[in-house]
Amino acid sequence: MTQKELKNFLDEKVELYNNQNFIESDPIQIPHLFSLKEDIEIAGFLSSIIAWGNRKMIINNSKKMMDLMGNSPYDFVMSYQDYQLERLENFVHRTFNGQDFTTFIKALQHIYKNHNGLEAVFLKNQEANSMQKSIHEFKKLFFEIEHQQRTQKHISDPLNNSAAKRINMFLRWMVRQDKKGVDFGIWKSISPSTLSCPLDVHSGNVARKLGLLTRKQNDAKALAELDLQLRKLDPNDPVKYDFALFGLGVFEEF
Repeated sequence: MTQKELKNFLDEKVELYNNQNFIESDPIQIPHLFSLKEDIEIAGFLSSIIAWGNRKMIINNSKKMMDLMGNSPYDFVMSYQDYQLERLENFVHRTFNGQDFTTFIKALQHIYKNHNGLEAVFLKNQEANSMQKSIHEFKKLFFEIEHQQRTQKHISDPLNNSAAKRINMFLRWMVRQDKKGVDFGIWKSISPSTLSCPLDVHSGNVARKLGLLTRKQNDAKALAELDLQLRKLDPNDPVKYDFALFGLGVFEEF
């Protein structure tokens, strides 16, 4: 395919998958349960953090997280009592356990009380064409509170050569305004042009088949390579192609 043919092909796939039908089988349905900005942010962040493995299990466990917070995530984060954290202890999603959940609630409170919330933290270190340094700095700030070392593995660090798939997906949800009712676009201070594709097995394999990616590992170097190619196709909204790559991989087994 020529670059123009490839762009046309992927643009068609974006149209096919970037619509409200996508929501019913995707973890993005969890933040869609809320209307308050901070509820959407926290629900989206927690759901994205456990978004690995079986999608049905991810959605069910994300709903469980919301239930444990009384379906008012922001209110819970800002005003929980210690005894209320005890009910989180039995939560488990793969290697993310109740202790991790409790740490994340405390870290989120630290961010909203002392750093003006998630959007302000991610905005602070964004670069002209990348959010990866911002993710690195976010992780440092997130774990300023007392925590177990093991909990740190649940937030990836791009400067440690991780593709940081889940955080990049969360940023897509918050920043990108698709006007289709899928991505929220509630963070107006960050440009969609700085976003990176949430790179995983599916999107990586499809990208390689289409010649968008040569690197074999799904790591930060691969993400930088893919970013470069997607920005050529649409410099203003490169991450829209996540819908095409993911849809081709998961729904069409491309």
